[in-house]
Amino acid sequence: MVSTPHDVRQQSAAARMPGAPDSPCDSETHELLKEMLSLVSDRWTLLVIAALREGPQRFSTIQALVRGVSHRMLSKTLRCLLRDGMVTRTAYAEMPPRVEYELTALGLKLLDLVGGVVDWTQSHGHDVRTNREQFDRKCDEREQLGRERVDREQPDRGRA
Repeated sequence: MVSTPHDVRQQSAAARMPGAPDSPCDSETHELLKEMLSLVSDRWTLLVIAALREGPQRFSTIQALVRGVSHRMLSKTLRCLLRDGMVTRTAYAEMPPRVEYELTALGLKLLDLVGGVVDWTQSHGHDVRTNREQFDRKCDEREQLGRERVDREQPDRGRA
């Protein structure tokens, strides 16, 4: 059987996944991958990274750009991003004091990666929504048929 470039790419990606039989990922890499997926799937992380894409921003500006984030959650998110080296924090000796946050080279690479996911979503989001609607319709139909079958089999159910 002849493999297409798509098949080769898919097989290569699957082989690199932690837990795959031929995966080069050791347990430490596997754990770090889980942590990174948790970080980027967090409700606020990607929005904060996106808010910093234009350059250094003050805390209040980030909070205004990321609608709905509380002061506490923004502080926590920035602290996590600082810890992982995605963001830098610069405090200026001015009156009033000024602090700015900025993406590092590592944070910019993550932004590029996420940009690919956004592009994919823009290209294929309609297909995903259509598939979800079809799936939900089938589930609703099966559920309705199941209720009708139970009602036919137990006609006196629920009557006193």
